[in-house]
Amino acid sequence: MKYWILLAVFVTGAVSAAGSGGINAPDQRGKPYLVLVSIDGFRWDYQDLFDTPTLDRIAAGGLRADRLIPVFPTLTFPNHYSIATGLYPANHGLIGNRFPGKDRNRFYNLRDPAAVQDGSWYGGQPVWVAAEKAGMVTAAYYFVGTEADIDGVPMTYWHPFDASVAGLDRVQQVIDWLSMPAEKRPHLVTLYFENVDTATHRAGPGSAQSITSISEVDDYLAALLNGIDALPIGDEIYVIVVSDHGQLPIKPDEPAFLIEDVADLEGLVVVDHGAAAFIYFSQDDDGRAVQIRDAINASWQHGKAILRQDAPTAWRLTGAAGFAPLIVQADPGYLVFSNKSRATGNSLGNHGWAPETEGMQGIFLAMGPRLPSGRRIPAIDAVDVYPLMMGILGLPITTPIDGDPHKLTRLLQP
Repeated sequence: MKYWILLAVFVTGAVSAAGSGGINAPDQRGKPYLVLVSIDGFRWDYQDLFDTPTLDRIAAGGLRADRLIPVFPTLTFPNHYSIATGLYPANHGLIGNRFPGKDRNRFYNLRDPAAVQDGSWYGGQPVWVAAEKAGMVTAAYYFVGTEADIDGVPMTYWHPFDASVAGLDRVQQVIDWLSMPAEKRPHLVTLYFENVDTATHRAGPGSAQSITSISEVDDYLAALLNGIDALPIGDEIYVIVVSDHGQLPIKPDEPAFLIEDVADLEGLVVVDHGAAAFIYFSQDDDGRAVQIRDAINASWQHGKAILRQDAPTAWRLTGAAGFAPLIVQADPGYLVFSNKSRATGNSLGNHGWAPETEGMQGIFLAMGPRLPSGRRIPAIDAVDVYPLMMGILGLPITTPIDGDPHKLTRLLQP
């Protein structure tokens, strides 16, 4: 038997006149409810490789895409925020987990609460901001961007990220929110689980730890669906499950390539992600960028240095968005770092390789009253989820998006 642990205290942002004010507008109270769940690092094929009865239940009762194609870079923060906004990083501005501001006077870092909670870093209009502006209450038990007042609009209920909070506690809070009186009940709730990503970084895809984490998260989803089924409004609730990227094993016998061995990095900012390194210059210096590119490519057989303007079109890299002038991208399974001191740690799994790499691709599943049952659809892009969320909530799309507005919404039944 599973026992719920009730969270008695909400950690919330301040209610703003720019949002719902914590009360659903009368014309929003009859709208459906949506729970957006993210399983960080859940690769597209894990559902078929391992025992996932709850994900199988969602697929049988709703939609399942063959895979979800992530944006570049295949990192947690840009991909989550692309799902939330329907925009590529070039248009929403969150171009990495860590990156310098375009004026170089500040730095975004996923581990810096002040940066994470600073709404000026986030462009576009995430689904929760659109909802709040329309007078619809929203809530988050984690999701990238939900801690910040974006465009001056906070969520009604949100929690700063804390990995120590148990998965079932997060689920119970979601059920508690959905049990609130109609005037205060959030119509959009986000829920995030990092277990699979954490375990797979440490032990690698397919490891015992990774498989255990997949089972744990599937159990959390079972608790969520059982809790929803017990609610009087259970048949009005949609559930969407996504992941931000996949994972691949690191080649155990291949040392990381060190850029400092072949190029002078003095005075440059290098952001290391293991699978890639982004090199920033204090000013436009195409000549130096070309020299470093050529030095790397002449010495390295398991990756490539690419000038921003020469990167694949599908990566959508622009200088205006602040992408680094020089991208050093490792081949799948290989690593690259700026120097030896950065090439530390004993991770056996990673992500950050090119989004067209099969192992980097994630999942999309959805179920709800207007969605078909047992429908398998081709791969979708991360930016295609936003129009579906807006359609479910009955909200008009009033800002530019990059996602296909019809790819998923056409599947909504009358």
